[in-house]
Amino acid sequence: MKRNTRALAITMALTMACSAADPQPKRDAAEALHFDAIVVDTHSDTTPYFQDPTFDFAARHPKTETHMDLPRIREGGLDVEFWSIYMGPRDGDGRAIREALERIDAVHRMVALYPDVALATTVDEIRENVRAGRFVSMMGIEGGHIIEDSLAALRDFYRLGVRYMTLTHSFHTDWADSAGTTSVPEALHGGLTDRGRLIVLEMNRLGMMVDISHVSDATFDDVLETSVAPVLASHSSTRAVADHTRNMSDEMLRALAANGGVVMINFYSAYLDEAVSAATREYYAQWGPRLREIGEQHHGDWWAQWLARRDHYRVHPMPQTTLAKLLDHFDHAIAVAGPDHVGIGADWDGVSSLPEGLDDVALLPALTRGLLERGHSEETVRKVLGENLLRVLSAVEAVAAALQAADPAGRVALPPAAQ
Repeated sequence: MKRNTRALAITMALTMACSAADPQPKRDAAEALHFDAIVVDTHSDTTPYFQDPTFDFAARHPKTETHMDLPRIREGGLDVEFWSIYMGPRDGDGRAIREALERIDAVHRMVALYPDVALATTVDEIRENVRAGRFVSMMGIEGGHIIEDSLAALRDFYRLGVRYMTLTHSFHTDWADSAGTTSVPEALHGGLTDRGRLIVLEMNRLGMMVDISHVSDATFDDVLETSVAPVLASHSSTRAVADHTRNMSDEMLRALAANGGVVMINFYSAYLDEAVSAATREYYAQWGPRLREIGEQHHGDWWAQWLARRDHYRVHPMPQTTLAKLLDHFDHAIAVAGPDHVGIGADWDGVSSLPEGLDDVALLPALTRGLLERGHSEETVRKVLGENLLRVLSAVEAVAAALQAADPAGRVALPPAAQ
């Protein structure tokens, strides 16, 4: 069972009640399940905050400033977070690799500051640290452009603790097509190139999850044809509930399930609700000039841009959807892909609007309560909260162990010219 302050408080309250000969209070089943399960989220963009020397992760912050900090993570019962290592397009001159190293270093430095936070790289380490009451940090690279076509960089990122890579962001790489953001861009490669297939195979050999969020449908198909390990959609929702290019079709959900993979549902309001998506377009029609002005004022300083935009959104909030609409996506993904293939990929601090009632990590138990109220079994909910992701990571580790045992240097998968 997880050790955390809230669970301890509940236990102490029950003990005191019994000792006073009072009737034992009825325990809330949803809360009991939530805090007993291992709760995993696979996408947070809070990472740049760790590079700010004034940011205290152990202090409570308002949700208008950041979606995540350690007190609210504990309150929300979150056990494991994958911090996103992301930056936008770069010139390919080593800058993306350098910035990624700086961001990875910031995660390591954050972990070193807090004794109840741990960095994990394996499923065994996750379970061990959760049992010990520690909050577990992991990392994922968001965008294949960040490796700058270098397999050596990919391997070094793995050595530093990165355990998934999203093959593209909202733009194409030299070896994979993207789904875009508001519309699908014209195809550049028609999916994965041969180089892209080699990168997927090297990720399999290393034990790094292949993340297909953000990729085009053709790239998705090529990944599933290429990968010999289950794949991950780290923060994607369902097109049947909200028809958006960033979401997954039913055909894709079934293919992902057949692959053994998992889709982690994104919480961004505009991806969840078509009406909110339309309202978001109207919002940007009104406020787009001001947001572009902010970008021009802070050109070349992404962090300053983010802080200024955050201040704008605080004064002029984005349209929000409802928790019920988010639950619709979980319901649909579970129905189509199956209960073994769905999880949580909220996109904390990476989006400007989260659902009402779940726009703060402290509110995460509401998701468990909502899933139970909609008739999902405790076994299914426990899987969705974290066990499905742990199963996929464990399978990826097993595939990597087998590939490395057969071919330690990876020469079979990668011809000499690709090393």
